[in-house]
Amino acid sequence: MNFSLVNNTLEHFRDDFTIVAPLSQVSYIKVFDFESVEINKHRQWIGENWYISIYAAVIYVNLIFIGGHWMKNRQPFQLRRLLTAWNIGLALFSAIGFFRTAPEVFHILKQSNGFHQSVCSRDGHNAATAFWALLMTWSKLVELGDTAFIILKKQPLIFLHWYHHITVLVYVWASFETYEPSLRYFMSMNFFVHAIMYMYYAFKALRIKVPRNIAMMITCLQLSQMVIGVYVNLYLLYAKGKGETFCPDAASQGIHMALMMYASYFGLFANFFYRSYFGKTKKE
Repeated sequence: MNFSLVNNTLEHFRDDFTIVAPLSQVSYIKVFDFESVEINKHRQWIGENWYISIYAAVIYVNLIFIGGHWMKNRQPFQLRRLLTAWNIGLALFSAIGFFRTAPEVFHILKQSNGFHQSVCSRDGHNAATAFWALLMTWSKLVELGDTAFIILKKQPLIFLHWYHHITVLVYVWASFETYEPSLRYFMSMNFFVHAIMYMYYAFKALRIKVPRNIAMMITCLQLSQMVIGVYVNLYLLYAKGKGETFCPDAASQGIHMALMMYASYFGLFANFFYRSYFGKTKKE
C-alpha cells in the first residue's frame, strides 16, 4: 500500500476544514462541571496529531495477521468475565454518550429549516456535546480492542469488522478538530446503536439466550444508520452545489469522504444481513 498517497489524500481532506467550531450557551441541556473542559486545546492537539490514527490503523491491521498466526495452533482463550465487563462498559459509555449528544440534534431539528441547519451550520453546538465528541474520538482507539477478543477466542473475523474499525477511527480523528455539523448525526447514531449492540454482546458473553430477532434488529439499525449517513451527505453535496453561503460550515472534501465511507458500509452491512439471515435458508 502506498501510505504516502494515503497520507497526502487525507491531508488534502483535512485542508478543507478551516473553521473551528464555536460553543453556544444553550438552555436545552445542562452542562456538568466535568464536561466543561478547554475543548479547543483538545481539538488543537488532535488536529496536530491526527496522523496517530493512521499509525494505529496500520499497527492494528498488522496485529490482526500476527495474532491470527500466533493463535493458529493454540486453544481459544476463555475470556468470558473480561469480555462481559468490556461489553457492559462500552454499552454504558455509549448509552450515556447518546443521551448527552442527541439533545443537540433534536433541538436544532425543531428549529425553522432545522435539518438544513443541523448539517450546514455549527450554531447551537454546546459544551456537553463537544466533550462527548472528544470522548468518542478517543473511544475509537479503545474499540480496536474488540478485535483482540475475536482473535484470542478464535472466532471468525470478517472484513466488515476491521474495515469499519479503521475507517471510522481515521475519519473521526481527521474531522474532530473543526466539528463537521454532520458529525451530530454520526455521533448520536453511533452511540445509540453501540449501546444496544454492546449490551447484546454482553448477554452473549454471559451465555444468556438472546432471540435471533434481536441480532437481526441490531443489523437493521446499523443499515438504517448507513442509509441516514448516505442521505445526509447526498444532501450536503446538493447544498454545497448551491454555493458556499447556502451551506457555509460543511467541508466539501469531508462530504466526499463520508459519503464513500457510508456507501461502503451500507454495501457491506447489506451483504452481511443477507448472508446471515437469508442466505442459509435459501440454500436449504
